[in-house]
Amino acid sequence: MKLFVGLGNPGKEYEGTRHNLGFDVIDAFALKIGADINRTGFKGEYGIVKNPAFSDTVILLKPTTFMNLSGESVREIASYFKIPQSDIFVAYDEMALPEGSLRIRPGGSSGGHKGIGSIIQCLGTDHIARIRIGIGEPPFHNPIDYVLGKPSKEGREKINHAIDTAVEAFLLIASKGLETAMSQCNGK
Repeated sequence: MKLFVGLGNPGKEYEGTRHNLGFDVIDAFALKIGADINRTGFKGEYGIVKNPAFSDTVILLKPTTFMNLSGESVREIASYFKIPQSDIFVAYDEMALPEGSLRIRPGGSSGGHKGIGSIIQCLGTDHIARIRIGIGEPPFHNPIDYVLGKPSKEGREKINHAIDTAVEAFLLIASKGLETAMSQCNGK
């Protein structure tokens, strides 16, 4: 069983913001494969996907704990379904990457991102695969206003392309594994 997590904040006021790109990826992935995220529990919204093209059952999760506590949701669902950390994959926004770029990594530090930091803390390991979607550095000194803001029209087009690539990466992870996704999607 694999767990695909998209990080974001619950509520209408956060829809379309840079910080909710993880939710956008999960929603786009679910739409692409015709899956529903129609269950609540484990401090999140989730869906269970059984697809013959996938090597395993996939759980899609959007934590509703708010970004900084995302690890609580991931820990609960991973514990319940006995999903090892090697089968957990997280999509989220990343200021350290140019807007619209994408980078898949098998693990590493949080880089200051509070959501992945919470997951690392709650699971006790930084060996959590992640799909980072670039939002670029804030042009002003308050990164909170930047990540909770909406990108420009041009920025949204770049980000939407990265979301499409992230969906492609999740499809590859589900069917062929992380290494294939990294080789085919990094740098796109």
